[in-house]
Amino acid sequence: MYNYFFKRILDLVIALIAFICLSPFFILVAIVLLFTNNGKPFFFHPRPGKNGEIFKVIKFKSMNDKKDENGEFLPFHLRVTKFGNFIRKYSLDEIPQLLNVLKGDMSLIGPRPLLVQYLPLYNETQAKRHNVKPGITGWAQVNGRNAISWEKKFELDVWYVNNISFFLDIKILFLTLKKVLIREGVNAGENLNMSTFTGTKL
Repeated sequence: MYNYFFKRILDLVIALIAFICLSPFFILVAIVLLFTNNGKPFFFHPRPGKNGEIFKVIKFKSMNDKKDENGEFLPFHLRVTKFGNFIRKYSLDEIPQLLNVLKGDMSLIGPRPLLVQYLPLYNETQAKRHNVKPGITGWAQVNGRNAISWEKKFELDVWYVNNISFFLDIKILFLTLKKVLIREGVNAGENLNMSTFTGTKL
């Protein structure tokens, strides 16, 4: 009952309150990025949602679009801007995803939405992470974030899917707030150096 009805209500209520409370930061960051990123404050990227349906995740744009002599984007660590590094450090780049939650593309809590090209690489068990909506934060994020292997991350995602409850979601919310406030496990560069998932070795 919780997963099919009350979870959506919880998402709407908390996301709306959070967006209203964070709106001054939202506006300020958007204005700064408007000038520092050549009029492009937001980053839209296709990601798989529930049942693998594609949607566009919304984040603040923390990297520029610089390319090399071959027209290819430079590595992530060479494209992240100083202000982009700042908003990553304090997780401010995640604020626009509250709009994804309000739209119904995402939930506050759930497996993080990864790249579309990973979809055919999941095994049958790992693919269960798409049985629910992706989240802004999740069980894997409060249990190691990017310091753990892909296999462990997917194991935690699937465990969450199989054990969703109101109390588990509240626990994850509080653990996330704790990590953000004391910056435990928060590394502005961690997402820049993530390895690419190439499938699980048998």
